[in-house]
Amino acid sequence: MRFQSAVRQAGLVVAVAALAVTAGCAKKDDSEVQASGVKLVQAGKLTVCTHLPYPPFQSKDTSGKVTGFDVEIMDLVAKDLGVEQTIIDTPFEGIKSGQDLNTGKCDAAAAGMTITEERQKVMNFSDPYFDATQAMLVKAGKPYKSLDDLKGKKVGVQAATTGRDYAKKFEKEKGLQIVEFEDLAAEQQALANGQVEAAINDLPVWTEYLKSNPGGFQVSAEFDTGEQYGFSVKKDGNPELLKKINEALAKAKQDGTYNTIYEKWIGKRPSA
Repeated sequence: MRFQSAVRQAGLVVAVAALAVTAGCAKKDDSEVQASGVKLVQAGKLTVCTHLPYPPFQSKDTSGKVTGFDVEIMDLVAKDLGVEQTIIDTPFEGIKSGQDLNTGKCDAAAAGMTITEERQKVMNFSDPYFDATQAMLVKAGKPYKSLDDLKGKKVGVQAATTGRDYAKKFEKEKGLQIVEFEDLAAEQQALANGQVEAAINDLPVWTEYLKSNPGGFQVSAEFDTGEQYGFSVKKDGNPELLKKINEALAKAKQDGTYNTIYEKWIGKRPSA
């Protein structure tokens, strides 16, 4: 009995010690996922969801590193938090639905994403950081100058985007045959190989594409849809991070950093 009592006593001591260690670790982990008062899903990292490729906002360079306009802006946020940005490439549907943010897959989303009323229902957006315009790309020499010229023709769009939504509004009226593609690369390839006669997406995306494919294509029409991009965070779940993003944007616009990044990736300084 004394032996059993001793064993029980020893076991109790071990159990208490284990609980103490566990409690200590939990406290440490909890503090590690805090950066300047902001909760993060990974210690020491600002985890950002995006959908590749979408140059000039985010794409991989020749070394495999993800770079772009959005990336450099979010780097400013990470710097202010004293952490490093880590990027997760994920389908755009999971980003725009808010699922990736709500499930803790990432802290924020930066994906050249237009602020819309529908998306605001499932996520919180930062202040606008980019004025976007939709545009139509065709092969050089093609006669298509407007949607009216594409009656009965196949028009490529990227799924789950506002460019797709814009084209769908005129599908019946203009007699368009809308063909959806999962990502920008597939849409571009479809236009190049003649699978579609025209493709609609954001103007800066086509501007970047023309740099890599000079002479082969042309922007034949622009559609001023009044869109603005925003970074997003979990719906009503991370106000501290949203505040930090807005502060970083405001600071960058005030000290000229925003214009420097804009000129590097977009090519034209925004007007005052």
